[in-house]
Amino acid sequence: MTKRISEQEAAQRLLGADNILLLAHQYPDGDTLGSNFALYLALQALGKTVRVACEDVIPEKYDYMDVSASMPDFEPTFICALDVADAKLLGSGMQEAYGDRVDLCIDHHSTNTGYAAETCVDASCAACAMIILRVIRLLEVELTPAIAQCVYTGIATDTGCFKYANADALAHRMAADCMDLGIPYEMINRVNFDMKSRARIELERMALDNMEFYHNGRVALMVITNNMVATSGATENDLEGLPPIPRQIENVWVGITLRQKADGNYKISVRTGTHADAAAVCALLGGGGHNRAAGCAPSGTLDEAKAAILQAVEQAVPRITTG
Repeated sequence: MTKRISEQEAAQRLLGADNILLLAHQYPDGDTLGSNFALYLALQALGKTVRVACEDVIPEKYDYMDVSASMPDFEPTFICALDVADAKLLGSGMQEAYGDRVDLCIDHHSTNTGYAAETCVDASCAACAMIILRVIRLLEVELTPAIAQCVYTGIATDTGCFKYANADALAHRMAADCMDLGIPYEMINRVNFDMKSRARIELERMALDNMEFYHNGRVALMVITNNMVATSGATENDLEGLPPIPRQIENVWVGITLRQKADGNYKISVRTGTHADAAAVCALLGGGGHNRAAGCAPSGTLDEAKAAILQAVEQAVPRITTG
């Protein structure tokens, strides 16, 4: 059973530790990476021995804040996971190596499973990077432009470039604090939201071609198979940002994206509007997340995965069949 602790206590744990390993979740996004790299730089400024680890290759588009090339190799004595709601989200390799050894988890998911010895969670924050910024301030580390661009990346990506409902006043204020330091926010926004490779466009075309609709168009379902990825020439760098597409369609309450994994199973991402709770849907299949964005990964064929998620939608959002 995890012990819930405050941000002040989390900062104290980090101040008292060394040889610190920071963990990002698999399929890394801007928030888990921004949180990890920001805290890495802060702890490094305190003279700590620290590194960041991730199961998957970090997408090239995050090169502007990736400092992994300079990270030392050591046996960790303190392990901290950031933006990781469940140990299984670390990926099979990282989970096997560190899943039962996590000393501290800092997170913003209300569905956090409490796998770490101690957990610091604030589900009111739009991004984990917002919590990390407050922890860095408690560590009394100067907010440098290098740290600020990592924090900004986390906030911007988890709020959809400040378009989602979670982009509240606090998210804007924290982002503004980072912008005041002269970070290249225009470049960060373009790289994360506006720039796509030709392979990504081709992958989107194939995905849109197979879009399926259910319940009078209130549910839109899109599939990304390994064969589609190979045919388009898309890389891991091209795959991020696909889940919001089905939800962008007019009158869609629930947007579903099924992305095939290397083992043949499917990672399911759910995006919703005000009519449905994405976390409630995914919880029925052992997943979790936020009210408007959540995920799960049931085992099975494509048809089985489709049937499972559609049944979960009907169960969690009964109005979708009649509303």
